[in-house]
Amino acid sequence: MIAPTVAHLSFVRDDGQPLDFIPGQFIQIHFEYADGTATKRSYSLATIHDHAIGPGEAVDIAVSYVPGGAATALFEGLALGDGVRASGPFGRFCLMPQDTNRRYLLIGTGTGVTPYRAMLPLLERAIAERGIEVVLLMGARAPDELVYGDDFRAFADTHPNFRFVPCFSRELPANPHADVRHGYVQQFLAEFAPSADGDIAYLCGNPNMVDAAFDALKDAGLPVPLIRREKYVSSK
Repeated sequence: MIAPTVAHLSFVRDDGQPLDFIPGQFIQIHFEYADGTATKRSYSLATIHDHAIGPGEAVDIAVSYVPGGAATALFEGLALGDGVRASGPFGRFCLMPQDTNRRYLLIGTGTGVTPYRAMLPLLERAIAERGIEVVLLMGARAPDELVYGDDFRAFADTHPNFRFVPCFSRELPANPHADVRHGYVQQFLAEFAPSADGDIAYLCGNPNMVDAAFDALKDAGLPVPLIRREKYVSSK
């Protein structure tokens, strides 16, 4: 458990092969409801590996546990060594090789930051090769709900061009970092002066946040093609 209601789960393929993917993509887990009806859920890949070397072995995902949820029951019932059926990878919520921007604004809430964790090696390379800047605005209610916060803080501490800005809507940490903010992520977008001249924004997580931040970025002058978004809709 990496947050009170979020589990980090790691799988390997049963055929021993790696799952190569583009950071930002997701897989679908297939299972059945209690009445036997087939269903599926989508989960962004959280795996960090260096795609220049080759595909990694682990298939990491973050799962939000929902009381009474069918998928929650599936994952909570897994023991070490158990398997699930999955397909993928899918999706286009990815960093584009043709991007020539000077800065990425990455905005996420809850498990919506999962794809940004997988993007860290590519962001590291873009910082080194293109000198880009990255701002990650991450929303959570309280410090214990900051999914992968330690990974992002460690990355920011070793990469001056990467700024990690946790935004807590309810409770602040005891000794907050200078970049910690009190409120919702969309409240602090203006602080970073989004601009069509050099910025590309990514939005992922709670649909209300995605919509509010999308509107704020458009109002700031970012054209729609420079705003890439993915909504996480909770379902049972």
